[in-house]
Amino acid sequence: MAVSAALSACGQGDAPADPTAEVARKAAPRPAAELAASETGEVTPNAERIATIGLLNKRNNITRDLVIKVGDRQQVGNVFVRVQSCERTAPWEMPAETGAFVQFFVEEPPRPGADKIWRKVFSGWLFKNSPTLNVVEHPIYDVWVKDCAMNFPGEEAKPASAASSSSAPKASGSVTPSPASAPLPSPAPRPVDTPAGEPA
Repeated sequence: MAVSAALSACGQGDAPADPTAEVARKAAPRPAAELAASETGEVTPNAERIATIGLLNKRNNITRDLVIKVGDRQQVGNVFVRVQSCERTAPWEMPAETGAFVQFFVEEPPRPGADKIWRKVFSGWLFKNSPTLNVVEHPIYDVWVKDCAMNFPGEEAKPASAASSSSAPKASGSVTPSPASAPLPSPAPRPVDTPAGEPA
């Protein structure tokens, strides 16, 4: 008791146990979404976001843009794509990135008298600017993220259709070079003789 009375008399009874921990807690950076929501308004809730997903049929080279609200799914022929979440970095964050948690299913070839069987081909995050992080591996179809329509405080609303039209289709694992760094056309390849025993 005498010790606590002496400490309170010195004014040290109310001091934090570790002053450096308190300073570190106050100085720690907060996530951009938390910062934006707490200081300047609200970010679009996940349930109201709309993802634009590119779908390529490699057999006939037909590409489609699927505009899917988070939590919904869209079926095209014998495939369907479900979007569980989508995110993009705030306009002031660098590097800019857009991603979506996508589930991709393909209908198995039908068997006589059997119900449809959907096989899950992919389930995970896909990123627009980093397509090689997660790759959809399927011999016929490819899926990639084109946009996530969401707003940040102070940012003008951008419709999903305008955002998807500005993105060119891109296969998983491929990177589209910027116009400034596009390579010059290379000369045509020269024919090479092949040995008689090997197919040309």
